[in-house]
Amino acid sequence: MTPTEHPPTRHTRTYWLEHAWLGTHVEPGVVVEVTDGRITAVSRDAPAPPPGAEILRGLTLPGLANAHSHAFHRALRGTVQVGSGTFWTWREVMYSVADRLTPETYHALARAVYAEMALAGVTAVGEFHYLHHAPGGTPYADPNAMGEALVDAASEAGIRITLLDTAYLSSGFGQPPTTHQLRFSDGSADAWAERCSVLKDRDHARIGAAIHSVRAVPARQLATVAQWAQERRAPLHVHLSEQTAENDACREAHGCTPTRLLAEHGVLGPRTTGVHNTHLTDEDIALLGDTGTGTCMCPTTERDLADGIGPAAALQKAGSPLSLGSDSHAVIDLLEEARAMELNERLRTRTRGHWTAAALLRAASADGHAALGWDEAGTIEPGALADLTTIALDSVRTAGPVPRLGAETAVFAATAADVRHTIVGGRHVVRDGVHALVPDVPRALAAAVEALRS
Repeated sequence: MTPTEHPPTRHTRTYWLEHAWLGTHVEPGVVVEVTDGRITAVSRDAPAPPPGAEILRGLTLPGLANAHSHAFHRALRGTVQVGSGTFWTWREVMYSVADRLTPETYHALARAVYAEMALAGVTAVGEFHYLHHAPGGTPYADPNAMGEALVDAASEAGIRITLLDTAYLSSGFGQPPTTHQLRFSDGSADAWAERCSVLKDRDHARIGAAIHSVRAVPARQLATVAQWAQERRAPLHVHLSEQTAENDACREAHGCTPTRLLAEHGVLGPRTTGVHNTHLTDEDIALLGDTGTGTCMCPTTERDLADGIGPAAALQKAGSPLSLGSDSHAVIDLLEEARAMELNERLRTRTRGHWTAAALLRAASADGHAALGWDEAGTIEPGALADLTTIALDSVRTAGPVPRLGAETAVFAATAADVRHTIVGGRHVVRDGVHALVPDVPRALAAAVEALRS
């Protein structure tokens, strides 16, 4: 450093956590020191806040990771619950919303949706993004205009994003895209790779890849997407065996299950996450576990769409790390997703206690962040990103004995409505239940959804 140069300004903060979940247990009176957005020290046995510390009353967890999102599905909430049907009939309604989105309206909607996530304690989202082009398939002047709208929306809402740019090339095995799907398709995996290679990481954003499904990417092109992600050490996600109809069609086309097809083309591995993993054979479960391929369960969407209950416990036992997502955003509540995974398994097996509260919180935090390529987030320890979520312990849902050993109150009683503070990179995005960057989130959501209906 020359005599005229000055060291860079370092931004430091100190937080006093009334109660903190430290990965294995809850501890009272924890001091967290933050410098330039990262935790630099964690001190215990602090019964009172030190001078100058910001006070976080309640139970503070690592920030929550929403590992699977389709932001535009939020516009469907409250409109698709009447009458009978299946995933496939719901999909037609979803397409009608997708047809109306532009980069501008998508930005407005995603900004509001990501702000809703921040209010729910989410500090990072994995956006499974396949709305690439204008209706009819014509690229925008900026071929990544829709993806950039999502990245900007996350920044304005104050959360981190992994943009999982999705290859979506066909409507089914050997079938061209439908009219609705033309705006999803780049024509080939090579063209997809060329377009999304222009996207760049930012401080709050990382670029990953996704294969929409085995029906949407021809088998001979799966390896292109997998190689793109491998070369960049980027996360790779794929909808997997969400519907039995897809399994049947895959067997007819290729003589094997979707999981086996992905394995044969090099898609599975520790940086890959299968989303849903609902209708699997024992061999499928073993393949996913042996390769360390993750599983993202989305219980509120899976039950909303009548998809079924996936074998989450068997997958984890086989070696597949679990993460959680709100997917179609019928509900945005990662605590509910965590609770639902356990309760679904209880319904399926008629026994209780498949995961501890700590294990469910790891799926919603550390393991979710890892699935999105944010390995340095999801814990409260030195070196980690200073992303925190504080749950109120004095609401009608959480009032009672102060937690001493575990986080059962957060997982089995609290909801997104109990989130008091959300901190990302050491700064308050939500303080006392109010979003600091989007002043009126309900109004922003209402306006963004109404713009798609007018």
